[in-house]
Amino acid sequence: MMPDSQDWSAIWLTLKLASTVTVLLLIVGTPIAWWLAHTRSRLRGVISALVSMPLVLPPTVLGFYLLLLMGPHGPVGYLTELAGLGRLPFTFAGLVLASTFYSLPFVVQPVQNAIEAIGRRPLEVAATLRASPWDSFCTVVLPLARPGFLTAAILGFAHTVGEFGVVLMIGGNIPGQTRVVSVQIFDHVEALEYVQAHWLAGGMVVFAFLVLLALYTLNPQARRA
Repeated sequence: MMPDSQDWSAIWLTLKLASTVTVLLLIVGTPIAWWLAHTRSRLRGVISALVSMPLVLPPTVLGFYLLLLMGPHGPVGYLTELAGLGRLPFTFAGLVLASTFYSLPFVVQPVQNAIEAIGRRPLEVAATLRASPWDSFCTVVLPLARPGFLTAAILGFAHTVGEFGVVLMIGGNIPGQTRVVSVQIFDHVEALEYVQAHWLAGGMVVFAFLVLLALYTLNPQARRA
């Protein structure tokens, strides 16, 4: 049995979520990675620990506290309602926000490592040539740290596609709005629809293999590691 309309809807929603989150992660994660790579502040360890917490926290724990923060009695929920945006839980916007937090270390750490590997010398040379900080970033950092950014984008996208606990806690199971592939597989298994579950689960296996293949093929540093 081929995937039905609900399966395709879940696939499309998952790709839409992963693409949106990946762009946001690169926008938000790059300044954090830059700061962590260059700062000597005592807060560096604290910020690094906070960014890395999704690596060790159970997804349901993170999802639970994000649900409280974005709920009607949480500070984020209060601000969104005050701004006329409504409540974020059980919406696509809520999924995007939660997924951004959950996948943050998968983007920050590769970018931070790539920036640290560049060192300060190229930036100092660019400064002597009167390059602005933005010019130095675009003409020096981005080309030299491109493998790190590529790794970050691939890992951020793939990790978002494979989420389950966080998206289920924040988004629930609303067809066409918050039901992603991982939740759809769970629904098929719960309904004993193993053929449909095989289609989606097998697709996820192929996707995971292609992601890793791309990572190790396109990124020489990852291949050497």
